[in-house]
Amino acid sequence: MRNELADFLRTRRARLRPEDIGLISYGSRRVPGLRREELARLAGVSPIYYTRLEQGQSTNASESVIEAIARALALTDDERAYLHELARPRPAKRRRPPRPDTARPGIERLITAMRDVPALVLGRHSEVLAWNELGHLLFAGHCDRAAPSRPADRPNLIRMLFLDPHTRELYRRWDEEAGRAVASLRVTAGRHADDPALTALVGELVVKSPEFAAFWAEHPVRVCGAGVKYLHHPVVGDLDLDYEALHLPDDDGQRLLTYTPAPGPAHEAALALLRSDVSARTTGHAAS
Repeated sequence: MRNELADFLRTRRARLRPEDIGLISYGSRRVPGLRREELARLAGVSPIYYTRLEQGQSTNASESVIEAIARALALTDDERAYLHELARPRPAKRRRPPRPDTARPGIERLITAMRDVPALVLGRHSEVLAWNELGHLLFAGHCDRAAPSRPADRPNLIRMLFLDPHTRELYRRWDEEAGRAVASLRVTAGRHADDPALTALVGELVVKSPEFAAFWAEHPVRVCGAGVKYLHHPVVGDLDLDYEALHLPDDDGQRLLTYTPAPGPAHEAALALLRSDVSARTTGHAAS
């Protein structure tokens, strides 16, 4: 966690230019952005104290100090919340033997009943806990439909985004999607710093994907509760979908994702074609 705090503060200092805050910069700087003493002065704290905080040597920073540093760094609301998580981490919980996460039966029945809307239930690490027929065919038709029911085989959307070529080809704006995924994962990492499975996932992706490692090093932070997916589906071609991410109760990190066509007849027609493919598959299974 100390390293995460240091990395985050350094990346945010680096994006501020002296002239942005009214400082006169004489010549080139050895490193980009503000110096520690400049940021400390802007925040109204001592340079020594700020340095200790950035190095993870101070774990009792007050709310007012954290807020002052957040203002000095011009953080977004999501970044400010993330800074609070890093600077004042929650007490570590007693470790229990890990149990596979599962979607509640009621949630599974709900998304199954949503026949016209692709829907998925994701766990804390973006692993698929459940999906309906349309959600499966939309995002991972090349995977086993029953895979979410087997913890060892569960598809993980972030892992697939960086390591699975079929998933990579699905996104017309892959860079945008990858940046959004990493920014969301950073939020989760800030909230659950003691999660060994999350640490293992990040470590695996850093080693196996230079692109993930580069995104992760930039320390993006953003809560991605809604937006647009720009897809090129192997069955129906291009379609844009509006998504909503609804966080489920109990604070275990589970969320329900739903997808509806973006405005425009072409996107509605493409999703309708995918629905007809689902119907054909279902009818074929029933006939056999």
